[in-house]
Amino acid sequence: MPTEEDQLRIKRNVVPYALIFPGLFFSGLIILWPLIQLGILSTSEVNRFGQVLGPGGFENYRTVLTDPEMYAALWRTVIWTTSIIGGTFIIAMPVSIILQRDFFGRDIARVIIMLPWAISLAMLAIIGRWALNGESGMLNSALLFAGIIDKNIPWLGQASTAFPMQITIGILATIPFTTTIFLGGLSSIPTDIYEAAKIEGANGWQQFYKITLPMMRPFINIAIVLNTIYVFNSFPIIWATTQGGPMNSTDILVTYLYKLAFRFGRVGDAAVLSLIMFAMLLIFAVVYVRLAMKGNENATG
Repeated sequence: MPTEEDQLRIKRNVVPYALIFPGLFFSGLIILWPLIQLGILSTSEVNRFGQVLGPGGFENYRTVLTDPEMYAALWRTVIWTTSIIGGTFIIAMPVSIILQRDFFGRDIARVIIMLPWAISLAMLAIIGRWALNGESGMLNSALLFAGIIDKNIPWLGQASTAFPMQITIGILATIPFTTTIFLGGLSSIPTDIYEAAKIEGANGWQQFYKITLPMMRPFINIAIVLNTIYVFNSFPIIWATTQGGPMNSTDILVTYLYKLAFRFGRVGDAAVLSLIMFAMLLIFAVVYVRLAMKGNENATG
């Protein structure tokens, strides 16, 4: 017969796992079942309606991995993701520092910064498409009025300007979420550290570099991981503005995946690309989190 102490020890060891098991089970089911289905589709011959016609081996993998359009979309996805995350960080960090300070109208300023977050991404993309219209868009009208340009520019009608404009919309859409994370991190930093630094003669830049950045590192890591997953899979901005055009010059992996499945009817190839994208994000998240944890250990050690 187990003693009362043994029963308490068993309860302490078992109860936590029993409480989280339902959540883990359903989360695993939601994640693993689609992956299993994608694995089946990726190695099968599939018609455009998603019906499996028979085994296809690794022909779908060969088709996707030798497709130059896929590699072009992959390269644009890297540019898309890094540009939006980098641009968002450059803007969101000073904005959050300003919004953390006590000034008249701070609450109104915070609401204004968060407004794009309250709008759906598809609606924000549609507004951006209207503003960038080559004939009657708000941007052309403002630039013509200011005398900066002398004729309308088809911002979304040419490859040289369409993708940069979409990246700009992506940055505007990502700033509110990132600013919220940074504000949470800044509010957790004790103010007496800055007061002590001022007494020691540290200027504003030294305080930012020596105090703010190191103590904000966990929040920066969270923002980078979440924004990477979010931006990497961001579909509405590209699709609502150009649908990957002109001439596929703005396609990223997620829009190319949509075209494979629903425009070209290549469901098996789309399943392969889905697995590739999942693997890329999983590898990035695991590697980045491990490097971030190692960096935190070195900093605290």
